[in-house]
Amino acid sequence: MEDLNGWTVTAGNPTMKTWVLNTSNDGSMISGYWEATPGTYYAVYTEYEFVHVIEGKVIITPDDGEPVKIGSGDAFVVEAGFKGTWEIIKTVRKHFDIKLS
Repeated sequence: MEDLNGWTVTAGNPTMKTWVLNTSNDGSMISGYWEATPGTYYAVYTEYEFVHVIEGKVIITPDDGEPVKIGSGDAFVVEAGFKGTWEIIKTVRKHFDIKLS
């Protein structure tokens, strides 16, 4: 997979790659790895995502909130309905688990 649906480049010339390693038997969950190079994306989430950052630095800013600096070793959940920017400062590689609708 290359660029994700719901993600739009707003600054720089970042690239992303997604490796889906597992899909649940009923198709309700996917897991894998994602990598993005420096730049900024505007992201709209329609599903819940658990994220564990393996390496890199990113600043995530929700439309209605304050920026959050995230780096290697951090883990968090992005809720369905999130809208905001992912500013990739240093190439990011993350493990993800997404609950599909």
